[in-house]
Amino acid sequence: MSAQHDSPNLDQPQHERLLTPPSTSSSWDWGTAGLLALLVVLLGVLALAVVWLMASTRIMPGVEVLGAPLGGLSRRQAAVALQGHWDRQTVVLELGADTWTVPVADVGLDLDVEATLDDTLAASTLVDRFYRLLGRRDRVPIQPHILFDTKVARRWFEALSPQLVVAPLDARLHVLEGIAQVAPAVPGRALDVQQTVEALSAQHMRVLQDGGRLALVTVAVSPGVSDLSPVAEQVNAWLAQPLTIRAYDPIADESLWWTASPAVWGAWMALDVDPLQLTFDWTLDMEQVRAYLAERAATVQPDRYADVTAAVKAVGEAFAAGEWQVTLRLYHTPSQHVVQLGETLSSIARDHGFPYPWLQQANPGVESLRPGQVIAIPSPDELLPLPVVMHKRIVISISQQRMWAYEWENLVWAWTVSTGIESSPTSPGVFQIQSHDPNAYAASWDLWMPYFMGIYRPVPTANFMNGFHGFPTRDGANLLWTGSLGHPVTYGCILLSTSNAALLYEWAEAGVVVEIQP
Repeated sequence: MSAQHDSPNLDQPQHERLLTPPSTSSSWDWGTAGLLALLVVLLGVLALAVVWLMASTRIMPGVEVLGAPLGGLSRRQAAVALQGHWDRQTVVLELGADTWTVPVADVGLDLDVEATLDDTLAASTLVDRFYRLLGRRDRVPIQPHILFDTKVARRWFEALSPQLVVAPLDARLHVLEGIAQVAPAVPGRALDVQQTVEALSAQHMRVLQDGGRLALVTVAVSPGVSDLSPVAEQVNAWLAQPLTIRAYDPIADESLWWTASPAVWGAWMALDVDPLQLTFDWTLDMEQVRAYLAERAATVQPDRYADVTAAVKAVGEAFAAGEWQVTLRLYHTPSQHVVQLGETLSSIARDHGFPYPWLQQANPGVESLRPGQVIAIPSPDELLPLPVVMHKRIVISISQQRMWAYEWENLVWAWTVSTGIESSPTSPGVFQIQSHDPNAYAASWDLWMPYFMGIYRPVPTANFMNGFHGFPTRDGANLLWTGSLGHPVTYGCILLSTSNAALLYEWAEAGVVVEIQP
C-alpha cells in the first residue's frame, strides 16, 4: 500500500510542478523597498540642489568683468566692486616712444554698471551653476557694457594736440668749408583728432582688454620749401673764387698778398635765400672780416700798419661789385732818429725823404743838433695825402736826370729831365700827383709853367708846390731852359719837354705816386 502512496500525481502537469519556487523567507520584499527608498532620497537631494541653485541671488563663483572677480558677491556688492575697479582704469596713449597715461573718463569712456551686472546675473543660469557646481568651469568672463562720448574724447585730444605738433623743417642752405650744402626738408607732424577718436570708438573694447593701450593717429605736415639744390649750385659757382687781398706799401713800392679761400671768406657770409624765386642774397659779417684783416695786418713789419677800418670797407665794396681782388694801403708809423756826428737837419731830412722844413715843423724849438740827440721823423705817408693810384708810378733819378713812367709795372716812357739847382734843390722822397694846372704861375720866380702837376710842398704850410711842368716862359713868349734838359736848372721842380709834359699831364691822374731818388 505504501508504494501506491508515493507514486506521482499524473493529473498535475510536469512543467508547472518543476517551476514552482520553494517556499522562502520575506527578505526579497525588504530589498526592493530599500532600493525604492534610496531612489527617493537621491531625487529629494537633487531637487533641493536645483532649488538652491535657482534660488541663489549671488553671482556665480568664477565670474569676472575686465579682470575684476565678482563671484560670490551680491548684486549690490558687485556694483560697488565693479565701479571701484572701473574708476582705476586708464588708457595708455602711444606715439613712438612717448606715452600718456590718462583716466578712461578723460577720453570719453564710461561703464554701464547696471547693464553689465544684468548680463553677469543672466550668465548665472541653472546649467552654468550646475557646471560650476561640478567643477567644470574656473573662469566666466563677462563682456562689459561700455559707453563712449565722442564729444568728451574730441575735447581731450584737441587739448593734447598742441603738445604733439612737430613743425616741418624747410630745406636749408648753409656754407660749410666754402661749399654750399642743402639740409633736406623734414616733414612735420600733427595729431589727427578725428581719426584718433574714431579709432578709440571702434577699438575701445580691445584697448581695455589690451592693457589700455591706444596708438595715436598722426598726419604728416609738408614743409614749405622742399628743394634748394638750384640755389646751392648758384652759391657754389659764386664761392668758386678765392679772395685776394693786396696790401700795398706805396713808399717801398712793395705788396703783401693775402689769400682767403672760399672756406674762409664763405664763413663771413649770411645767405638770404628766396625759395620762391630760387635766388639768394648775402650779408657780410663785418666783424668776421675785421678779425681776419686785423690778424693779417699784425704780420707786417712793426713800423707799418693797415687801416683795418678802411680795409673792411674796401672788402665790403669789392663783394658788392662782385670783385675778388681787394687792394689795401699800408701806412708807416712816425719814427725817431739819433743824430750822428756831422749830420744836419737838412741832411737828415734828405736821408729820410723829406724837405727839411717838414722836419723843422716836426721838431719845434730845435735850433742846432748834437750827436746823440733824438729828433722826430714824421710818417712819410704825410707826403701822400690822396688815395694812391696803385697801378701807376713815376720814378725820378736826380743823379741821372732821368724819369721813368710805369703802368702795371710795364714801362710807358723813359725821358730825360732836369731837376732843381743846388741852391733850390729838388727833394728826394716819395710824393704823389696832387694837382693839375694847364698853365701855373710861380710868383716867386715870375714863371708861367705849362702842364703843371704839383707833387709836394717844400714848406708844409706853404700854398705853392714843386712839381712837373714843360718849358716855362717869363714873358709869355720866350721859352726858357729848352737846351738844359739833362742838367739841374729849375728852382726845385722837374722839367720836361713841353710835349712830354703834355703826355704826362693826361696820363698821371691825382694820386699817382712819384718816387724821387737821390
